Amino acid sequence: MPPRVAGATTAVRTPRAVIRRDGEVMRERIEVAPRLGDDPLRPQDANRVGAMRRIAAAKLRYCGLGALIDEVMVIVSELLTNAVLHSGTKEITLSLSVRDGFLRVTVTDGMPGGATRQAANEDAESGRGLALVEALVAEHGGTWGTNDNGAETWCSLAAPAEDRP
Repeated sequence: MPPRVAGATTAVRTPRAVIRRDGEVMRERIEVAPRLGDDPLRPQDANRVGAMRRIAAAKLRYCGLGALIDEVMVIVSELLTNAVLHSGTKEITLSLSVRDGFLRVTVTDGMPGGATRQAANEDAESGRGLALVEALVAEHGGTWGTNDNGAETWCSLAAPAEDRP
């Protein structure tokens, strides 16, 4: 170990964002407890949704897509929470990928029965998530939908011009 010099400082290099070309940004799987009926969401399952949000933000920042972090955090929260609350599955996968200038967010729960946007009355405590997703996606020139009989919900957002590879 080299000797310490009084008054010396250590330089720390901040990693530079790597502008991501087309390809996978992240693919993470979480395990959750299947909900029965109107059982409340377990705290550890809610914590897993939060952890996935933070991982997604870090990956976007690393890939040079930091301009989309706020929107993607809302989308990830809404789509993952819907899967945890309504699918009845034990395993959910979140994938982020870039294709042709669009960031695609995909949540797969493996259970048939697609997500559908519904009108929530003004007193409802829930039911607005997909409306938020739809608005954010439209604002960014994208689309959203379901695949595999509803086992997968996805959306795409155009990457801002300065973030495009």
